[in-house]
Amino acid sequence: MTAPAAGAAARDPAWLRRWGGLLLAAALAWPLAVWCEFDPRVLFEPRGLAATGRFIASFVPPRHDAEFLALLAAETWRTVAIATAGMTIAFAVAVPLALLATTRLSLSALAGRMAAGPAAARALVRAGMVVLRSVPEPVWALLFVRVVGLGPTAGVLAIGIAYGGMLGKVYAEILDSTDPAPTQALLRNGASRLQALWHGTLPSCADECLSYTVYRWECAIRSSVVLGFVGAGGLGQQLDTAAKMFAGAEVASILLVFVALVALSDRLSLWLRRLIA
Repeated sequence: MTAPAAGAAARDPAWLRRWGGLLLAAALAWPLAVWCEFDPRVLFEPRGLAATGRFIASFVPPRHDAEFLALLAAETWRTVAIATAGMTIAFAVAVPLALLATTRLSLSALAGRMAAGPAAARALVRAGMVVLRSVPEPVWALLFVRVVGLGPTAGVLAIGIAYGGMLGKVYAEILDSTDPAPTQALLRNGASRLQALWHGTLPSCADECLSYTVYRWECAIRSSVVLGFVGAGGLGQQLDTAAKMFAGAEVASILLVFVALVALSDRLSLWLRRLIA
């Protein structure tokens, strides 16, 4: 081994593996970038940079007149309402799906391997959750727009269906990752599944479930903004209109509201975790 290689190995014994993994990742990423026609050079074309600079310069100062702020407040409330109503539906969908999909509350698994019937039922439920979360929210929104027309209802249903599958999957995985001993002890001693869930499983994972739920609510706010682009209302529709009109001051104000909403969701998550601690 040469002197430089020996010095690198002394500082970091895994340097060869790390650099080898980095080079391998680069070798795999390069043909993928070529295949999808990714060309970062277009970001630095003079014409594009000039147009981008003019648009960003129009962000300052953000629009803050009373009429626009009143409109912004109303649409912000509509966006939060869409996200909250959608998450309520998602929670109602996710909880039964998670309880059906988890193996932690299975009575047939107490003696060892789960019986064929319950195992097949759980596989079917998990497949259903895959279908729910595989379709993106904008696609669900476009489908529901055909049914209920333009407006917040389509956005609420889209978030409820898509996030129901996501929450159900994660809830089931969180329940399955807990220590099985308390739950199994309760089930073996005659407790119902609901009692075993409430007293054996949830105490060790309630904070994790809560944190993920609040995080998904934050994601639902962002999704409700995207759904506004397909006519679901809220801040997204205002942002779409402002961006099409190159109204940079309005775009800046709406983006600042997004930042404030995300910051508030972080504080809410922290407060809720402390509340149940």
